[in-house]
Amino acid sequence: MHNKQHPPATLAWTVWGLGAALYLFGFFQRVAPGVMTEELAFDFNLGAAALGNLSAFYFYSYVAMQIPTGILADIWGPRRLLTAGAFVATIGTLLFAVADNAYVAGIGRLLIGGSVAVAFVGMIKIASHWFAPRHFALATGLALFIGIVGAVFAGVPLQILVEAYGWRWIMGLSAGFSLLISIAIWIIVRDDPTEKGFASYVEDEHKSDTNPWKAAATGLVSVIRYSNILILALVPSGIVGSVLAFAGLWGVPFLTSHHQLSAADAAAVCSAMLIAWALSGPLFGGFSDKYGRRKPLYLIGCVIVATGWTLIYLIPGINTTLLIAILLINGFASGCMIIGFAFGKESVPINLAGTAAGIVNMGVMMGPMLMQPAVGWLLDRGWSGELVNGVKFYSLDAFQSGFALMSAWTCLSLVAIFFARETWCKPAVTTG
Repeated sequence: MHNKQHPPATLAWTVWGLGAALYLFGFFQRVAPGVMTEELAFDFNLGAAALGNLSAFYFYSYVAMQIPTGILADIWGPRRLLTAGAFVATIGTLLFAVADNAYVAGIGRLLIGGSVAVAFVGMIKIASHWFAPRHFALATGLALFIGIVGAVFAGVPLQILVEAYGWRWIMGLSAGFSLLISIAIWIIVRDDPTEKGFASYVEDEHKSDTNPWKAAATGLVSVIRYSNILILALVPSGIVGSVLAFAGLWGVPFLTSHHQLSAADAAAVCSAMLIAWALSGPLFGGFSDKYGRRKPLYLIGCVIVATGWTLIYLIPGINTTLLIAILLINGFASGCMIIGFAFGKESVPINLAGTAAGIVNMGVMMGPMLMQPAVGWLLDRGWSGELVNGVKFYSLDAFQSGFALMSAWTCLSLVAIFFARETWCKPAVTTG
């Protein structure tokens, strides 16, 4: 019907890569507070509960944006959505960098979380238009890897820069990065290759006349009637909540205070946990596809994670080498949560798959949203009144109460997965 060629690979990957750059920035901001706990606590005079809440402001808005983002991607298109997201992230990051109190800093974190929440959906939308279907899985698989690269930058490199130049300067400079992303997306990205004179991989995208907000509400009500979806939202909350509560906030102060690691070494351990998590996700997903079942591998991952956090809780004076080994194994086993997205998609009729994915992802992000401030609250409850360099020093007993919460929540995840209905890697039948 037309003689247009599909876009060259370099252009397609550039367009997609700009969306991925915002996703990388979002992951960077997600775990950045983990290497700035002392600085933030000192500058804003925060206890652990308030510090956990400040970090979690990112997750509050990120979770709230999960459903609206899918709708906005359809109404605005990825170019406008990603441009706006990167620009608002710039404002939020600058606000955080110059904040003179925790309230202003919290608003900054809130803006960052809500704005970078659009990145993943925008990338998926771009991929469906700019890539052949056979490359779609590669693009989505690369997304998590790129995100973890952002998290790694927020580990040792950020810790070194913060020590050298102060956290405010570095956060201010990172705002410049997101501003450049915003400008580049507006100039280079297009919603569809036809806008640059190439053939699209989506021949005719059906646009419904139904109000998208009403359709989303109807879909939401329909999806939560499927018991599997509520289970699959609960299970990863404990797994991801524990990983990001430790690697994204409390791990560095714990390892430096009670295992005598340097700040750089502690940040490296936390980064290694996240890398293990990123690498294992595709392995769990691939084995699950090959095996033809979802529940057994997810169950094995939950057993390992719950056992790991329980051992750390039950052995307060655990050997440092053994502790690091358990943390890395926990990070790797946490990749089992990636199975939940395919599991959820297969648990509902195909027309509800997108909404199901959004709800499962809300569960994923609600874990750290609740866990980071909860662990902080427990630390404050166990504080003996000791200060070190003007910052609260938390005893091993105080940290153990936080690990008790991680143990309890991951054990709850383990119990919950027993009640999930196996899908055998096949689309759902219409009964729920």
